[in-house]
Amino acid sequence: MAEGFLTTHVLDTARGLPAQGVGITLYRIEGNDRHEICRVVTNDDGRTDSHILPREDFRTGTYELVFEAGAYLRATGQAGAEPLFLDEVPIRFGMSEDTHYHVPLLISPFAFSTYRGS
Repeated sequence: MAEGFLTTHVLDTARGLPAQGVGITLYRIEGNDRHEICRVVTNDDGRTDSHILPREDFRTGTYELVFEAGAYLRATGQAGAEPLFLDEVPIRFGMSEDTHYHVPLLISPFAFSTYRGS
């Protein structure tokens, strides 16, 4: 059985709070194809209720998380004029080892960042 798994969370750096209610879709990338694995929504701590990719489904490879930042910014009154500067935020990354990967998103209306967390 795989030992690896994937987690994420979203922090609203403009408000200094966890980003609750952000929709996230996880895809596995194979060549030019993108296969949807799951859809989740962040809880009141800005995290998903379980691993976004649990051990039993873990495989090394290339993945993409797509965060529905625009819907969150609209819901929190931070959106501004349409079209939004940030709407969907995709993060494509590789997982080459059978271990825990944590890929968070730090978001504000005009900037975002990510890193490999722990």
